[in-house]
This record gives sequence, C-alpha cells and structure tokens, in this order.
Amino acid sequence: MVKQSTPPAAESIAASARAAAKGGKLPPVHLWNPPFCGDLDMQIMRDGTWFYQGTPIGRPELVRLFSTILKREGDSYFLVTPVEKVGITVEDAPFVAVDFTVEGTGEAQNLIFQTNLGDTAMAGPEHPIRVERDAETGEPSPYVLIRSGLEALIDRKSFYRLVDIGQRQDGWFGLWSGGQFFRIIPEDELP
Repeated sequence: MVKQSTPPAAESIAASARAAAKGGKLPPVHLWNPPFCGDLDMQIMRDGTWFYQGTPIGRPELVRLFSTILKREGDSYFLVTPVEKVGITVEDAPFVAVDFTVEGTGEAQNLIFQTNLGDTAMAGPEHPIRVERDAETGEPSPYVLIRSGLEALIDRKSFYRLVDIGQRQDGWFGLWSGGQFFRIIPEDELP
C-alpha cells in the first residue's frame, strides 16, 4: 500500500518562500525540482484574485510572496520551494497586466507592462504579446509573457489603450515593442 503524502499548509510554503527570497530578487524556481507533495486548495482567478481554501487571500504581501515561487510545467502550475512542490489551480493566467507605459514611437516603440503583483516586463522577443480569440464570440483575450512561462492577462482598459496606439503592418493590425511587431487581428477583420 502506497501512502499518499499530505500537501503542506500554505503557512509552511510561505515560510519556505520567505527563507528563499534573498536581496529582493526572485527565487530561482527554475532551478528547483523538489518532489511533488500533492495539490493545495489554492486558486488564482481570472481577475487576479488568489483564494486559499475558498477564501480570498486578503494580504497583498502574502499573495506577492506566493507569486515569487510560482512555476509552470506544461499546463500545470505549482508553488515550489527547494524541498516541496504543490499544485495549484489557475483559472486563466496567473497575473493580470493592469497598466503599461509607452516609450518611443513606431518601430522603436517599447511597451512596459505592470502586473497586479508588481512585476514589470517590456514586451519584445523575450516577453511576447499574444491574443487568443473566443471561437464563438470573437472576443479577444490578450496576454503578455511576464517570466518563465507565466503570462499576464492584459486587462480591458489597458487593451483598449493598446488598440488606440496600434498600427497596420503587412495585412495585420498590431503593436510594436522591443523591435518586434505583435499581431492582434487581421486588417480585414477590423470593425
């Protein structure tokens, strides 16, 4: 008979995350491959709200701490420390891009996104923008890669601002950032 391990409590994971954080830098989760300890009753909702055991986590500093030890493997998400790995549920993307700044114009334009948890990323080859469209409604869901396979859903107000500065290129409407053109929608499908 194989004994199933009980996943550690969120408090234990938080303590390990605090210990792993050094000098204000993100922990090197990409280097950690601890044994899987089970699933934790934690969810990240589409709007960026984190829940633990069905209740929203009300402490922003705790949510930020958990976000620093978040790792994606395939379509699964985990909180990892050097000694433990627990599965969590992510409804859509683990972050929400709540704002952005623009530097430069045209092909020299750079878009710097800020997430709901304080991360920043300049869109470009290492941090691409992608847009998924709902097959039934055509509604766009725009994303930007923040770090190590972790994306941010770009919130509606920011997406509208992006559309305002979009440009046409080779039959597409899209955005320049980091020397790369990111396609949003074919020109012939523009309203």
